[in-house]
Parts: sequence; C-alpha cells; structure tokens
Amino acid sequence: MNNKPDLVEQLFTKLEKKQWQLVTAESCTGGMIANSITDKAGSSAYFERGFVTYSNQSKIDCLGVSEKTLLNFGAVSKQTAIEMAEGALNNSRAKVAVSVTGIAGPDGGTPQKPVGLVHIGYAIRSGISQAKTFNFNGGSRAEIRLKTTREALQILLSIC
Repeated sequence: MNNKPDLVEQLFTKLEKKQWQLVTAESCTGGMIANSITDKAGSSAYFERGFVTYSNQSKIDCLGVSEKTLLNFGAVSKQTAIEMAEGALNNSRAKVAVSVTGIAGPDGGTPQKPVGLVHIGYAIRSGISQAKTFNFNGGSRAEIRLKTTREALQILLSIC
C-alpha cells in the first residue's frame, strides 16, 4: 500500500502553507483539473474558481485573451496559455493560476500542431507568468487529457 499523499493533497499542503488559493483556466481538459481538486474534501479552502473556456470567444470574453494573440499564434500556443493564466488571475482573488490549451484529438491536429500538443501556462500574482509545452502523442483523447491534468498539478506543485 502506498501511503504517499497524492498530487492534490501535496498541493493543498503547499497552498495552505502560503495561504494561497488557486484558479484554473481550462480548454482541452474541459474542467478536469478543477474536478481533480474539488474531488477532495476541504478543497474550498484552496480552490477559488475555475474557468472552462473551450471556444476562442470564451477565452476573449471570460479571460481577456487578446484577439490578436489568437489570430497570430492560435488558441493552442504558449502565448494563449500565458494570457489565459493571467486572465484567470485578473478575474479572481486567487494568488496562483494554471491554464491549459491543446489538441486532445483524435482529430484536429496538423503537422505544425499535432494531436497531443499541449501548452500549460501558469501565473503568480507577484507578476510571474510562463508556459511549458508538452507533446503527449500516441495517446487516446482520454489519456492526453489525463496526462495534461497530471502535468498541470505537477507544475503547480513546483511553483507553489
């Protein structure tokens, strides 16, 4: 039996220590990150809110992602992931945000942006915002979304 706390429990410990709350902005995961957090009892102390912005228009309306960014780089880009995270912070009281945008498949990929390409952004209220790129190729839609959720939690653990 493994007694090691899971990723969400570890994240709660870190958020509690800093007295931070978290906000999520999700596209390709459709709320899976928020769900994994709110599945745990006591999550209301750490989870401020979540945005599921699947369409480009919802990214603009809810998070303030620039139309120019979407036109120049596309919804699946580091730039969009960063703007999603920053927008989530700007529209919440949280101290840290995570965002995800990607192509979960099975269709929708191109040679430049294949199925499995995911950008995970994060922002901290102190002014830090970045994004990391992953390629979860070779997996099903469900596997890509699960891997994205897990990586997003790992990133949160590393920055909190």
